[in-house]
Amino acid sequence: MEKVYVFGHRKPDTDSVCSAISLAYLKKQLGVNAEPRILGSVNKETKYALDYFKVKEPAYLNDVKLQLRDIDYHRHYFLSGDRSIYDSYLYMLNQGLTGVPIVGDKDKFIGIVTIKDLAHHFINGNADHLKTSYDNLLTVIKGEEITRFNDEIDGTVLAASYRSTTFINNVKLTKDNILIVGDRHSVIEYAINSKVQMIIVSGNGVVKEEHIELAKKNKVNIIRSKYDTYHISRLVSLANYIKTMTRTTKDAVCFDDIAYVDDILDINRKLRHTNYPVVRSKDNKCLGLLRITDLESKNPKQVILVDHNEMKQSAEGLAEASILEIFDHHNLGSITTSTPINFRNMAVGSTCTIVYTLYKEKNIEIPKNMAGMMLSGILSDTLVLKSPTATSLDVVAVHELASIAGVNYQEYGLNLLKAGTSLDGMSPEDVLYNDFKLYTVQDKTLAIGQFFTTNFDEIKEKLEDYLTTLDEVAEANQYSVVALYVTDIIQNGSYVLFNRKAIDLFKLAYNDDDLEEGFYLQDCVSRKKHVVPVLMDVLEK
Repeated sequence: MEKVYVFGHRKPDTDSVCSAISLAYLKKQLGVNAEPRILGSVNKETKYALDYFKVKEPAYLNDVKLQLRDIDYHRHYFLSGDRSIYDSYLYMLNQGLTGVPIVGDKDKFIGIVTIKDLAHHFINGNADHLKTSYDNLLTVIKGEEITRFNDEIDGTVLAASYRSTTFINNVKLTKDNILIVGDRHSVIEYAINSKVQMIIVSGNGVVKEEHIELAKKNKVNIIRSKYDTYHISRLVSLANYIKTMTRTTKDAVCFDDIAYVDDILDINRKLRHTNYPVVRSKDNKCLGLLRITDLESKNPKQVILVDHNEMKQSAEGLAEASILEIFDHHNLGSITTSTPINFRNMAVGSTCTIVYTLYKEKNIEIPKNMAGMMLSGILSDTLVLKSPTATSLDVVAVHELASIAGVNYQEYGLNLLKAGTSLDGMSPEDVLYNDFKLYTVQDKTLAIGQFFTTNFDEIKEKLEDYLTTLDEVAEANQYSVVALYVTDIIQNGSYVLFNRKAIDLFKLAYNDDDLEEGFYLQDCVSRKKHVVPVLMDVLEK
């Protein structure tokens, strides 16, 4: 069953992570091979929730771009290097291939052979030397085993084309010779006495019993073939191991199955090859063959998005993935799909509330740890139900989930928020990206970070460092606005920092020509309700 990745936005907060985990669990109960993932490091608050309810942190997902493993390439299409050239040609012919990877022990990649290579071998190859197996020879020349003493044959090929006496008197045979001869008994006897490596008797010629006994004594291999000497001479080089003519790994251009399709296409535009071996780089194991035409047959990664529906907030390469569903509680963003999907967008305080609703609709029992996950997401996003974004459905969900999880939601919620307020070991950039989201207004990008604390003075002491960070992030990414709302969970308000080039926008947004960095907004605690609509309105105008 194909895997389905469930994930939230790039700067994961507690609601994003917990909704991915609890939704993936629900989908598994419904028969979907779902797996929760994260697109970035979890913050301290989220880690507190995961540790408290003993839930494993989801694995990191770098991107959902199309990779070679998502393509229907020719898996397991390769040949052992010990196969004959003739067999390899027939394999390519029967499979409709113009090339094939060659492997050694444990499918380790050796090289690649193409039809062009075979043609070159047929015309220019060395027909005098043979290195192959006894069995390969039997197959290629349709031979019959008379005597066998070596499984591998390695030597120089000769054909007895002279008169018998001329051949015996003028041609010195050695143990490295492979002699092709008809039923010329004097030559056969001479060859056996010379202890040649092999005799190939053409035309189904008769081999005397006395010669067979002599061959056994001298350990001479004998094969008899129905073909005449001329045809055997033409065919015998095709019995060579295919590995004797492969392009080596240094010459061959290979791709790992984790390679991105875009990168493969870029390389192919320069090389214009038809076939590429697929080789796992970590152990050099051949996985198969990629034909460039295979790239037309793709199976995009299947994904479900939670807690966002903005392209810029989502995984890299989302346009190359297949979005199955979206569950969110924010304003509609920029993501579009080529086919209809299930999109559940509800005006509630947390995506986890939507997931809770799905459990109820599907009549799926909620285990303690999943209740803890959903509870954590709701309490985080609604500031323990004190945020104006909290709805009656959030309240209902919190009470039931707290009961299942076995916690006092107010006590647990306060500890959860406190866990995320510590600035120990955090740089200004860490604070900004702790909970960071992007929004698009026409051709402008609005970037807003939010950090919960009980002591703004720690940030105020390093105000210049924070402002420099905001300016640098805006400049480096060409964001029109980069703002950090530092929300005091005790006072129920936020201190506002912004990149210095955006000062006029903030003066307009809050109708104050005298405002300064770090100004305070009472009752401003919800990015979704109190921040984004205000700034977007100014940007649109």
